[in-house]
Amino acid sequence: MAAPHPVSHVTHNPAPEPPAVSEALARAHQKYWRFNVALIAALMTVGFAVSFLLPLAAPALAGVRFAGFSLPFYFGAQGAILIYLALIVVYILSMQRADRRLQRAFDADADAAAHGAHSLRDANDATRAAAKECLPTQPTAAADSGARRS
Repeated sequence: MAAPHPVSHVTHNPAPEPPAVSEALARAHQKYWRFNVALIAALMTVGFAVSFLLPLAAPALAGVRFAGFSLPFYFGAQGAILIYLALIVVYILSMQRADRRLQRAFDADADAAAHGAHSLRDANDATRAAAKECLPTQPTAAADSGARRS
């Protein structure tokens, strides 16, 4: 007995199509993610410099004093941790601002879609009103027979 041919999962359950969005919203979303990736890259670069480059330069910085301690000792003891916390705060504040900008773009797109729906509804109402004006005002025979039965 021959084994059945394997059928890919994709043919049985195709991926759903993403909802249609306006060009402005697509640009805002793309700009949001470009900003997010650039911010992460910049903050990780600073983290890399504090974690790896500063210890490599420690012998050259041993003569520099900060708060009464040599700079490499200060960074090893607490300075790096403070910088990591500052990186986290910078990321949170920057992304909150970016989230607000993206939310404004979503709201503007929703308002434009709602305004477009209202305009379409108004156009349909105007079409119905014009159609009612064109209808004959005399009752038909079916309407007369229904009125007589009552």
